[in-house]
Amino acid sequence: MPEDDIAVGVCFVVSIDDVNLGAFNSCEGLGAEIEIEQRREGGNNTMIWHLPTRVKYSNVKLTRPIRAESAKLMQWFIASVGGHKQCTATIEARTLHGDKVASWGLLDVIPVRWTGPSLGPDNLKPAMETLELAHHGFFGPGTGS
Repeated sequence: MPEDDIAVGVCFVVSIDDVNLGAFNSCEGLGAEIEIEQRREGGNNTMIWHLPTRVKYSNVKLTRPIRAESAKLMQWFIASVGGHKQCTATIEARTLHGDKVASWGLLDVIPVRWTGPSLGPDNLKPAMETLELAHHGFFGPGTGS
């Protein structure tokens, strides 16, 4: 793999139901955990059985500076409050040149939280926004590849 084909941690392009919400600088929480139930077998005191039960998916947090695309994000977020429509999301990691390196598809995406910037005369940092999404799993070929 050439050196310039690595995903950089500053560009994640997000689409929800084929609506491009733009690029984000930070993507946290892509992950899954299998819950394990422990069972002791009668008469067998040397071990405990570990049985997989269900999968938990962590919320995904996307962060970026406020930009023109933020209006599209707010329209989608507010429309979702009125009634949940099952939708899918795609998160693409990009190279410095904008080429897709990896992608993750999220099933049944639900907006959990939008956080706007902290505004004030003493805050010289870029105005940032954060979108938090819950989901019910991953989908698609190449998920995470």
